[in-house]
Amino acid sequence: MCGIAGWLNSDQGRRSEELTDMTRLMAHRGPDDQGVFQDSHSAVALAHNRLSIIDLSPAGHQPMLNEDGTVVLVFNGEIYNFQELRAELVRAGHRFVSRTDSEVLLHGYEEWGEALVQRLCGMFAFAIWDGTNKALFLARDPMGIKPLYYWWSPSGGFYFASEIKAFLALSDFRSLINPRMLRQYLELNFIYDPNETSLLGVYKLPGGYTLTVRPSDLAGRRPSPRRYFTPPRVEPVNGHPDELERRADRLYEILDQVVQQHLIADVPVGLLLSGGLDSSIVAALGARHGPVRTISMGFADSGIDERPFARAVSTYIGSKHEDVLIRAQEVAADLERSIWFVDDLFGDWGVISTMILYRKCRDAGVKVVLVGEGSDELFGGYSNYISSAGAETDSLAVWRRVLRLYRWYSGRRWGRGLWHFYRTLHELHREAEGDFFSTVRLFETRHQLPHCYNMKVDKASMAVSVEARVPYLDNRVACEGLRTPRSLLLRNGTNKFLLRQMAEKYNLLPPEITRREKFGGSIAATWMAEVPGFRQFARDVILDPNGMTTALGLAQAMRAYFDKGKQGYRFPHGISIFAILAWRLLLLNLWSRKYLKR
Repeated sequence: MCGIAGWLNSDQGRRSEELTDMTRLMAHRGPDDQGVFQDSHSAVALAHNRLSIIDLSPAGHQPMLNEDGTVVLVFNGEIYNFQELRAELVRAGHRFVSRTDSEVLLHGYEEWGEALVQRLCGMFAFAIWDGTNKALFLARDPMGIKPLYYWWSPSGGFYFASEIKAFLALSDFRSLINPRMLRQYLELNFIYDPNETSLLGVYKLPGGYTLTVRPSDLAGRRPSPRRYFTPPRVEPVNGHPDELERRADRLYEILDQVVQQHLIADVPVGLLLSGGLDSSIVAALGARHGPVRTISMGFADSGIDERPFARAVSTYIGSKHEDVLIRAQEVAADLERSIWFVDDLFGDWGVISTMILYRKCRDAGVKVVLVGEGSDELFGGYSNYISSAGAETDSLAVWRRVLRLYRWYSGRRWGRGLWHFYRTLHELHREAEGDFFSTVRLFETRHQLPHCYNMKVDKASMAVSVEARVPYLDNRVACEGLRTPRSLLLRNGTNKFLLRQMAEKYNLLPPEITRREKFGGSIAATWMAEVPGFRQFARDVILDPNGMTTALGLAQAMRAYFDKGKQGYRFPHGISIFAILAWRLLLLNLWSRKYLKR
């Protein structure tokens, strides 16, 4: 796990100090080691911040070069099937000098070229400079777990980095808000566009895509990303009486192997345990491969506390358990500093509380954590999946469902982004062949998951130099989830039915956990309404006369919320839930102070 940065630039005089500054701005992603590679003849530069997880020796230093220096790698992430790939490469004649998964990528590219990405199971964003073919090859994992951003300089140059903030170090970069993406953020809580970001001209490489850039591209037509991963189609029910049991067996076999591989590390590993189904299954599987350490989080001054459920799971699986209490005062005190790490705008309030949790994990000596993100999106865990069950071909019926989903995601009756949201859903609906359940799942896994929830996990963990691993988003598990039809995920009003059946069949958890419904709620909204200190802090930031709230013309609505207790505007106004808007504006105002040139 690391931070990567680099460029391909026609300007031979580009100062190396800028590359150093780019890596300095991302030092939190890899405080254990830093490295730089520059080739003045090819005008390429690569930099790396290392968080040492596997093979802690200097042999894992990056940028990593092959024997003759013609292939150079910078890599962020983990390859979980690296041991199998390494054995295959050794049989093919490659010699290794380290035990790292990074070196597997290096020799894998020598052996298979760009087809390497088809063989990888893991979370990754990496760049390879191919000196023989004069090409810079970038790739991102299929589910978009690890981020990778890039920017084309008007003066002729291509730049990439693990975080947007790295571009702030460049003398010719101008940090300007992207108005269309700002609208997406304010309406849906995250930027669901697969390519654009909060800042004009900065792009993200979509999950499951690669991008190859050559020096000749700097003065000509810019290359486009290419998709290498296509989600599998749903496998229809075959009617066999043992089909559910067989699918549960197959899921168990895959998930058990994946969790076992995710536990591999040369540093202490912990498992975040909420007491819900998803993290509990991961913890239970982990415990079957040896002693595990589990950690749960609770919230002071809130009715939401799942720690008793987590302790029950810990007792059942025999883990070494501890819990952490997060207070509103801690979030308020940490919010302004922490927003620097959010990078690209998304409004999941949990990024701050989980950042505090990860910091406490690191203070306790835990450098790697396994988390349960991704299960709800893949295995039908949200209530909007239940409401979307069924096929729709009538255009009016589709429009009604899209509008209902828009209100679900946005907390608004309507907005300027509604039509774009409809076009996005309509395109996915055609791909899903009229099955609205699959339509919603495609939106969740292609848009919400990579651009919101995955970024919450990545930004919060890397801010404090902790690696967070997500077993459900390993492409082997993800593909199994995407193949599963609705009828095996939703049954008799029960969501994640296949996952629950698997847990029961293999006695992974106590019955009260296996059958427990998902517990949700916004702690931030509760705190903003009920904790005076946090509410005053939020009001001061949101109603800053020089802030974004005033610039967007939303100050009147926010004064009505904070000073008069108004919860929203009545129909026909589009803004319907002020508490949701307030949280998004709070993060936006804090973010703009750090990222925008005023």
